[in-house]
Amino acid sequence: MTSVPTDLLQDLTLLTDRMTAWRRDIHGHPELAYKEHRTAARVAELLREFGFDEVTEGVGGTGVVGLLRQGDGPMLGLRADMDALPIEELNDFDHRSQNSGVMHACGHDGHTAMLLGAALSTARNRRFKGSVAFIFQPAEEGLAGAKAMIDDGLFERWPVEAVYGLHNLPGLPAGQIAVSPGPQLAAADKLLIEIRAKGGHAAAPDLGRDPVLAGSAAVQALQQIVSRNLSPAETAVISVTCFNAGETFNVIPDNAMLKGTVRYFTPETGDMVRNRIVEVLEGVALAQDVSITLDLQRGYPPTINSVAEADFARSVATAVLGEDNAPAQTPRMFAEDFSFMLQVKPGAYGFIGNGGSPGLHNARYDFNDEILPVGAAYFRGLVETALKA
Repeated sequence: MTSVPTDLLQDLTLLTDRMTAWRRDIHGHPELAYKEHRTAARVAELLREFGFDEVTEGVGGTGVVGLLRQGDGPMLGLRADMDALPIEELNDFDHRSQNSGVMHACGHDGHTAMLLGAALSTARNRRFKGSVAFIFQPAEEGLAGAKAMIDDGLFERWPVEAVYGLHNLPGLPAGQIAVSPGPQLAAADKLLIEIRAKGGHAAAPDLGRDPVLAGSAAVQALQQIVSRNLSPAETAVISVTCFNAGETFNVIPDNAMLKGTVRYFTPETGDMVRNRIVEVLEGVALAQDVSITLDLQRGYPPTINSVAEADFARSVATAVLGEDNAPAQTPRMFAEDFSFMLQVKPGAYGFIGNGGSPGLHNARYDFNDEILPVGAAYFRGLVETALKA
């Protein structure tokens, strides 16, 4: 078993009140992607108060990187995300959102507070040899803040040997940390389909070409790609989530628009699914005598943990929390832009249990403050084990 200091969780529990205050302040003042100006300024201010050797703002837009140095040695990266979602919060507690239509419904407020707690505790104790880059990232929710930071020279300016992240997970028992090697989260591509046909009177369908019928055929055909073209041992999802056509009961419209998502764990599966989508829609267009235009937009790539780093991360979680509280992680079809970091650097993305809270992106969700010291102790454990003094 990995050897970590036995007092980590106790030390971080002493910071629970401070982390809770930071978290609730951020929750009450949520900011959307690349608009995290208040949050980023507060993070930078705190890192300077903690005595960080360097604090750099404006990385990749509104990102912040704090650096601790303690002698010669390798550099480790720890990452948290800061942005909120365009959701009107339905909670009524005192720390609810004060910004109309914006809410921390995914727990990024908690991720930031956990990493701040780890930053304070690590800066106080400095029981490591090397350097640690604390990465506070903007714009995880759909706008690829991780990629923006990378494009802004993140790993050239802070050449970490490995990078680690942590996301809360409702339904996983509170305080457990699950991490495993291999694919953990899926790629998420966007599917936009425009069907151009020939509208007319609903009583004379033979005189036109029906985009509703063509769209219905397309939806059914797309659903068969995974079940009839992909090995049962592989995993993918095609979901058509939007079907817009027509405005009234007695007119066949000229056009229809479909939208959806395509998710998969490996590049090979993604290539196969995308090729079959093109072929299926070409067939539907021919059979229905309509024109179909496909716009298949690449989104976040799969989040794939490197084996050595994931095994190491799980060993740290086990040492901090005990084996029963460090289970293996089941891959999930959500997407996460930490995947861009894992394309450049080895590392691992784990999950910390949020207990029985409402689900992520729910207007009544709230981060569980009781798990703040657990996540912070895990982050500090990674540092003091990987960079053992």
